[in-house]
Amino acid sequence: MTQIGQLVFTGLSGLTLTTEEKIFIEKEDIGGVILFSKNYESPAQLAELVNSIQVLRKEYPLFICTDHEGGRVVRFKTQFTQFPPMLDIAKLDSPKLVFDVATIMAEELTACGINLNLAPVCDIWNNDQNKVIWDRAFGTDHESVSKFISSMIRGFETNHLMSCAKHFPGHGNTLKDSHYDLPIVKKSLADIKAEEFQPFIKAIKSRVDMIMMAHIIVEEIDPDLPCSLSPKAHNILRNELKYKGLILSDDMQMGAITAHRGTGEAAMMAIRAGSDLIEYRDTAEAILGLEGLKKAHKDKTIKSSDFADRLTRISEVKKNYFTEYKPIYVPDLEKKFNRRQTQIFIDDLKKKIAEKK
Repeated sequence: MTQIGQLVFTGLSGLTLTTEEKIFIEKEDIGGVILFSKNYESPAQLAELVNSIQVLRKEYPLFICTDHEGGRVVRFKTQFTQFPPMLDIAKLDSPKLVFDVATIMAEELTACGINLNLAPVCDIWNNDQNKVIWDRAFGTDHESVSKFISSMIRGFETNHLMSCAKHFPGHGNTLKDSHYDLPIVKKSLADIKAEEFQPFIKAIKSRVDMIMMAHIIVEEIDPDLPCSLSPKAHNILRNELKYKGLILSDDMQMGAITAHRGTGEAAMMAIRAGSDLIEYRDTAEAILGLEGLKKAHKDKTIKSSDFADRLTRISEVKKNYFTEYKPIYVPDLEKKFNRRQTQIFIDDLKKKIAEKK
């Protein structure tokens, strides 16, 4: 099976592709690329980088994604509009405003060739000791979070940007940061269903393209495995919540995973559990993850029918979403950024937030 690379998102080392990265993406038919601050200098440079990645595709374009939430979590700073945290914006109680924010985000990202935003955050900030989620959330209860989820998804998708709801089944009630350690949630499953599940249900009804699995243990779902590696957690998403879209792992290089599993083993476990796509911030780790999947295919640790299921779902999404790829014409970018009407909007938004405090 030559297409297994479609299940992998890889990070890149810098502002341009290295020879090793080019070979890996092209030879292995890699499914997607995730970009960080280290990959960004300007909109023009970003567009050139995306063009150089998409030239390597075999059939459909690659998913090109980033975390562009607003507030603290934004990878591209210079020239991109910088929004206040969603917790502050949500206090203005205007879904229309969130739609407008998502529209500006989508216009700027797609101008540079980004086709997937790893947002919205569906977590509820219902533990005030939790600083990893905190102001990334829309609110402190499921009603206030759910209220804005569809606005953000519609804002993205109306402007041809795919969306990803995160972090299922909810990272807002944890103390530890899964970037460094493995959080454990002891809350009852009944309470989780009544609270944490609700924004994800809203996202599914809003036709979100992807859902990201959290690297957290929820004891009443699976006391032994983080949700990202747990068949039980994936089954809830597929069978109880009736989600039919793509499931993406959170970054497989986070401490919650690497402190407990080898790269190849974790990759195999995530796909076997039910994820369609696994994400790495570095190419070297993505190579190891892919080797783990190839080994799992060879020794039948993952059934061929399971690989086929994942690959079919990925190709159907790409076929439905991506028309023929047209390289970005860099000279056109200038007029997509630093628009006067955008500056007026952001100034007014900040003024309203300041008045609300």
